[in-house]
Amino acid sequence: MKTLYVVGIGPGDTDEMTVRAKKVLEESHLIIGYGVYVDLLRESFPGKEFRTTPMTRERERCQMALEAADRGEQVAMACGGDAGVYGMASLLLEMGTSFPEVEVCVVPGVTAALSGGALLGAPLSHDFAVISLSDRLTPKELIRKRLILAAQADFAIVIYNPASKGRPDYLKKACQDLLTVKSPDTVCGMCRQIGRDGEEWEILSLGQLKDAPADMFTTVFIGSSRTKEVNGRMVTPRGYLDRKA
Repeated sequence: MKTLYVVGIGPGDTDEMTVRAKKVLEESHLIIGYGVYVDLLRESFPGKEFRTTPMTRERERCQMALEAADRGEQVAMACGGDAGVYGMASLLLEMGTSFPEVEVCVVPGVTAALSGGALLGAPLSHDFAVISLSDRLTPKELIRKRLILAAQADFAIVIYNPASKGRPDYLKKACQDLLTVKSPDTVCGMCRQIGRDGEEWEILSLGQLKDAPADMFTTVFIGSSRTKEVNGRMVTPRGYLDRKA
């Protein structure tokens, strides 16, 4: 059986990559991925062959990887964060049915909800939801419905793809919807360029978040009603201190 690895490379720095992910990339001859993610790997994995496709060319990228694996090449598809969280794992598994001799093996990585949460403190210590504001593959109204329902259920919420050049006001609109359910004083956080040059984070209120700048390299955290700021960190209690000793 031939194997195609789809690898979550984490937030970007190889120091934050899982041991298994790093080993698979070291053993692969060909690394394929979106240009931004592949560029993060070139210096750390010299001597490899790299191939990329731009945004919106995901099917072409996966076809390229499956065909190379079917020829017997040692191939890894690199995905930012975790390969199964808004990554190429699902598409490769779907398309892989046309390549019966190729096994798609998913190698997990650290998604931005976790790496960004670590920067902020512990915002996800209780139940949470992850929602992407990108409407390239999901209708706007469905995204809006999911966001409002998650807020009504009092989940902490992680927002991926909060804004881009083509949709600069999506985070603002999302915050306006959230403010119909949640207090403007709700503790929130923002992380930018996680694990890369220019990494920064801040804690702010939902009212302030509405007007905060964001882009595709920003991950946003909306607290639940229990989330609080503790010594400058964002914390959602699990409830241990509520229990009697």
